[in-house]
Amino acid sequence: MGNRGMEDLIPLINKLQDAFSCIGQSCNLDLPQIAVVGGQSAGKSSVLENFVGRDFLPRGSGIVTRRPLVLQLVNNQAEYAEFLHCKGRKFVDFDEVRLEIEAETDRITGSNKGISAVPINLRVYSPNVLNLTLIDLPGMTKVAVGDQPVDIEHQIRDMLMQFITKESCLILAVTPANQDLANSDALKISKEVDPQGLRTIGVITKLDLMDEGTDARDILENKLLPLRRGYIGVVNRSQKDIDGRKDIKAALGAERKFFLSHPGYRHIADRMGTPHLQKTLNQQLTNHIRDTLPGLRSKLQSQLLSLEKEVEEYKNYKPDDPTRKTKALLQMVQQFGVDFEKRIEGSGDQVDTAELSGGARINRIFHERFPFELVKMEFDEKELRREISYAIKNIHGVRTGLFTPDLAFEAIVKKQIIKLKEPCLKCMDLVIQELINTVRQCTNKLGSYPKLREETERIVTTYVRERDIKTKDQVLLLIDIELSYINTNHEDFIGFANAQQRTTAINNKKRVMPNQVIRRGWLTINISIMKGGSKDYWFVLTAESLSWYKDEEEKEKKYMLPLDNLKLRDVEKGFMSTKHTFAIFNTESRNVYKDLRQIELACDTQEDVDSWKASFLRAGVYPEKDQVKHTQFLAKTSY
Repeated sequence: MGNRGMEDLIPLINKLQDAFSCIGQSCNLDLPQIAVVGGQSAGKSSVLENFVGRDFLPRGSGIVTRRPLVLQLVNNQAEYAEFLHCKGRKFVDFDEVRLEIEAETDRITGSNKGISAVPINLRVYSPNVLNLTLIDLPGMTKVAVGDQPVDIEHQIRDMLMQFITKESCLILAVTPANQDLANSDALKISKEVDPQGLRTIGVITKLDLMDEGTDARDILENKLLPLRRGYIGVVNRSQKDIDGRKDIKAALGAERKFFLSHPGYRHIADRMGTPHLQKTLNQQLTNHIRDTLPGLRSKLQSQLLSLEKEVEEYKNYKPDDPTRKTKALLQMVQQFGVDFEKRIEGSGDQVDTAELSGGARINRIFHERFPFELVKMEFDEKELRREISYAIKNIHGVRTGLFTPDLAFEAIVKKQIIKLKEPCLKCMDLVIQELINTVRQCTNKLGSYPKLREETERIVTTYVRERDIKTKDQVLLLIDIELSYINTNHEDFIGFANAQQRTTAINNKKRVMPNQVIRRGWLTINISIMKGGSKDYWFVLTAESLSWYKDEEEKEKKYMLPLDNLKLRDVEKGFMSTKHTFAIFNTESRNVYKDLRQIELACDTQEDVDSWKASFLRAGVYPEKDQVKHTQFLAKTSY
């Protein structure tokens, strides 16, 4: 191609593939490559053999290719083949190459027609090839035949998906011309992972077997099902030619003659045939490697830095030190303690910027979730008044009282105080769960030692559970202490005389800061498709109103809703929805927004819902009470 650097790109990737195969893993790097997909008997093997100019692939009925074959073609003066698993041995006879592929396949998969994703690496040196690397994958099938596994179709599909879903993989979709293109297995699966057709190269085989009077001209001219990289037609040897050991060079000559003499393909003959396909794949793979190499290099550097950092932790280890195991164990346990402390206290040089974790989540439970749970406590004013009336009358007995007795006050107040137990215990359960999650996150570094990790989690979790029981006992004791003595002299105790003064002060305070912004953020308004569908808006919650805008610039206001007489209610997540939902409604049965009796607002996570509820709580919008009679509920608007 005139550029030595470009010519070396494919051999460079070949070396990386061999290196990763030797160590038995891919290092999480998606190498640029070409994967060959197609149905059984689509002609994939014939295309590859035409590239090499030799018969070297296994033939037969059913699934013949049962493991991915990484075929590396290298332009070279001498002609021979090498397997990665047979280092140092050169195969000059290509019949032996076929037998070795079959033997190596059976070694991993057995002889029961099973498949395996472990690749076979074959490198072919020949003067007749261009530098090219392809991965031959098993042909797609519909029905299990003979002793094939029943779920063979899904097994093959999953294997193909492992390769072609990667953005760095070009897809060579092989389809026979005597099959309707709309029913092509190769194009169908390619369309799933590459809907725009940017990574797919179409190959049409068996053009010579089409019914007389028909041709694939519209397909080859990229008019029927367009692909960005287009289609290339080839003519392979027939089964009779293969059985008769027809020379591939003669077959390539017959292919060339076919395209030049066929009236439908004569004008595009220079863009058809196996030689042109091989040249095109060489150019496209080279260009693809050139385009993806910067990202690959960046990822390699990132992983190298990560590995160097990990190696740095073990630089003081001496293989001959008899106490090395003990030191390693103590160091890992100590590191676990440090990580746990950092997550809880929030200290450390590495801060998670993606989500809340550890101590921040616990802080959120105390300051957002717990206050909201307290407000949600069941309370019915009419029922409370009735209880107070009965308590006063029962304490007076046969006498008629003049003043409200203290015993009645205590009986009612104690009944309300005891309700604090449930939200307190619920808050503790949430905190304990966060602590256990933090423990599991901190033990991720012990993943190489599963027994140590399991034992560490067990010991720490057991200790947390023990503390949980003692802490709950202490909290319940504190509530019992509050129940045993009510201090009416405390400054927080309002009393009848100060009630009016306190109410006036609160109202004045609210009037002083009417436009105080409590929260800003994105929310989804759930509306039916008939009414325009759900939409995302930028919401601004103040002490007096809830407004939403088109975006965070807050220039185009969509609506402003006063907070008077508004309350919150929980809404069950929809069957097809992944978002968490809550609703705002008016206690006076008025429409809240347009013709809707309630607005359903959705967040991505339950944490966001709890946080927004806490913000509404600060704005004076409280949740509805569970004990309100069903007749008082607002009927849900039918969407």
